[in-house]
Amino acid sequence: MMLNIFLYTGEQPTQDELVRGLLSSQYNLNEFRIVEINILSDLSAHQKYLGKTPYLEVGPYHIQQPTSLDPIKTIIQSAVDRQARLMNEDPGFRQRVEAASILTKSDRLGYWISQKYMNVIILILAIYLGLPFLAPVFQKLGFITGANVIQSIYRPLCHQLAYRSWFLFGEQPAYPRELAGIRGWITYEQATGLDSHDLIAARAFTGNDTLGYKVAYCERDVAIYGGMIITAILFAFFGRRWKGIPWYLWVAIGIAPLGLDGASQLPSVLNLDFPWLLVRESTPLLRTITGMLFGITTAWYGLPLIEETMWETRQKLIKKMALVRVMADETRK
Repeated sequence: MMLNIFLYTGEQPTQDELVRGLLSSQYNLNEFRIVEINILSDLSAHQKYLGKTPYLEVGPYHIQQPTSLDPIKTIIQSAVDRQARLMNEDPGFRQRVEAASILTKSDRLGYWISQKYMNVIILILAIYLGLPFLAPVFQKLGFITGANVIQSIYRPLCHQLAYRSWFLFGEQPAYPRELAGIRGWITYEQATGLDSHDLIAARAFTGNDTLGYKVAYCERDVAIYGGMIITAILFAFFGRRWKGIPWYLWVAIGIAPLGLDGASQLPSVLNLDFPWLLVRESTPLLRTITGMLFGITTAWYGLPLIEETMWETRQKLIKKMALVRVMADETRK
């Protein structure tokens, strides 16, 4: 079974040519296949091998910038010995090697996803965040059925309480509860005449021509997904090279403030009246800040982890596609 020698080149043409010459002069191409990958043609390969080329990889063995034949012989002989041992000891070894030279539809899809996944994430977030804003637009235009459909889709995903949601096309962008204590703002109770402890009514209220129409997502959720999409766009713009934040910063900056602000409102929602119990209502500003912090830190923590997985996938498939191209050239010859 032919042994594949992967040669990464592109930075130092003179040195690349030296290594090519050493390989071609010493190894029978009927027993060894040289697969060359120019790192300048692929961003992920460039990131991994920048400053290391020419870089040789044979099985699990590798060497960077060899200047003589001896180290090359060493890693290739090690790979030959390893292959012979595995051929005898591992019945599935040959099958795995053969599978590595066949490019499947799944491989092509996986490579596309590994390259374009950020575009997909941003698109999904944009749709997910944008649809709730279509509900008030549809109501304003008289497309009541369309607005109700969007509200219904997001109802299982959000509490949709009117006094914790944004409104479009009205007197104010929001109508907080009287308990929030925001001076100069018309309260939810004043605007609607409804009791803020009636959660069913607060959830069902979608607005009118005077007050405007309710966005199908609450203020905090809008901030969460807004923070995520902003972070995702910046992450993609800067080449997906950010390092993720530690989990404890995610907890301290993202989760804790959101949890504290949200949970501390429960006594007021449940209408609990105990002298020792803090009864409070958050404000649109606090919900936006804590939501943004959670969205930004969640994306900052998670996206680099996803990129690391996708980067490893790209590296494997780059090698596989290069091997398939070389084998196709051999067949044509």
